[in-house]
Amino acid sequence: TQMLLLTTTGRRSGEERVTPLLYIEDGDDFVVVASNGGTEKVPAWWLNLQAKPDGRVQAGRSHHAVSAREATPAETERLWSKLREAYEFFDDYQARTARTIPVVVLERTGP
Repeated sequence: TQMLLLTTTGRRSGEERVTPLLYIEDGDDFVVVASNGGTEKVPAWWLNLQAKPDGRVQAGRSHHAVSAREATPAETERLWSKLREAYEFFDDYQARTARTIPVVVLERTGP
């Protein structure tokens, strides 16, 4: 299990918010899932990134500036397979909700 800390800016408050998330790496990018445990509610961190895609990631001892985007359909297909290998319960989360769970790519933009 790999965990990162994602720092976003609150879309309403403007305050920094830190969220622990499971992730995989894809090249230099971090990949996370906006599952919210398979509930119908979209996670606040994803809403924050949709409003302002710039954030920060701490993975282990490394810190990186990132820019978030939703994976393309082709990327989602490829990445979902990798995510499922690492965390088999993501399929269960998708089965619990009518919404399509977004795969989010956090592209490194700096140190």
